[in-house]
Amino acid sequence: MAQSPAPASPAPERSTSKVWTAAGLVVVFVLTAGVQWLTDWVPEVTAGTGFGEIAKSIEFPIYAILLGFGVNALLTLLGIREKMTAAFRTEFFIKTGLVLLGASINFGVIASAFGPAILQAVLLIATVFMFTWWFAGLMGLDDQLRALLASALSICGVSAAVAAAGAVHAKREQLAYTATLVIIFAVPMIFFLPWMATILGLSPAETGAWIGGNIDTTAAVTAAGAVAGEQPLQIATIVKVTQNALLGVVAVLLSAWFAFKTQKATDGTRPSAAIIWKSFPKFVLGFLIASIVATIFISMAGDAATPAIATANALRSWFLSAAFVSIGLEFSISSLREAGWKPILVFAAATVVNLIVGLGLAVLLWGGFTF
Repeated sequence: MAQSPAPASPAPERSTSKVWTAAGLVVVFVLTAGVQWLTDWVPEVTAGTGFGEIAKSIEFPIYAILLGFGVNALLTLLGIREKMTAAFRTEFFIKTGLVLLGASINFGVIASAFGPAILQAVLLIATVFMFTWWFAGLMGLDDQLRALLASALSICGVSAAVAAAGAVHAKREQLAYTATLVIIFAVPMIFFLPWMATILGLSPAETGAWIGGNIDTTAAVTAAGAVAGEQPLQIATIVKVTQNALLGVVAVLLSAWFAFKTQKATDGTRPSAAIIWKSFPKFVLGFLIASIVATIFISMAGDAATPAIATANALRSWFLSAAFVSIGLEFSISSLREAGWKPILVFAAATVVNLIVGLGLAVLLWGGFTF
């Protein structure tokens, strides 16, 4: 009796996949290096020109996004982008970058504006999160995508979406889609909000509070604050750091709620602490621990700590640049078409609510603030 032929070995296919992944990592590395180079080179060559002042205010996320989208189009045209997608590790890069970001944030940074910053963060997060959750439900979006959109809009963009994705077990496609929306909406805000603040005659503190409370990503907040001026940048940073600090609280609440909902639907019992812990995004703890360790280290070592913190900041810049490059590389028009117009409508409507409520809180809470 003749034996049936043995199935073909998948080894060659796996080997080819690894080669394409390695090629994708090279692309990410080269583009990230290009981002670092452009960040220094563009202000240098445009110094003294009309574009020079703007160039100094453009932060690395802008270059990373532009390069990512541009090379995405090229790789798609060549028909090889899909083969490299395993190398575009947006989630890994941004989680690592956020942990390193914690090392540059001193716990005492918000002391001078603790009251208004905390109050603004709590009110704005609660208002925008609840509106987005409600409106997304009205549009028929599932709970996972609702959680991602609401977290990204109300707290800190992509990093909040990452935390929410871990807490609610969202699909990778939903995270990539939400991250794409964050970038699409955040980039024009870098220039729109400082311009609108000037038109409205806002004070430096009000301008900074509006920027810090409304632009979704920390890097974009920094860029917009730099465009607006040194004092707005200080307040924008304080407000955004305060919102970032509440990311862990929202992640815990989402973890608890989704764990309760999932297990309740399965066997009618309450979720255990182990389930909530499994859902909790551990990088948030890394962020907090890095901040505490860095604060203690700086207080004890003084100026001797400067090189170590500078190294952490440089690494953070590389990882976040790689994350934004990867977001551009991961972007897919087809994913936008598949998701439809409803998530875009939800994001746009919640952004308008965020702008209006954020402006009111900025004027109310920061109108009398003096430096």
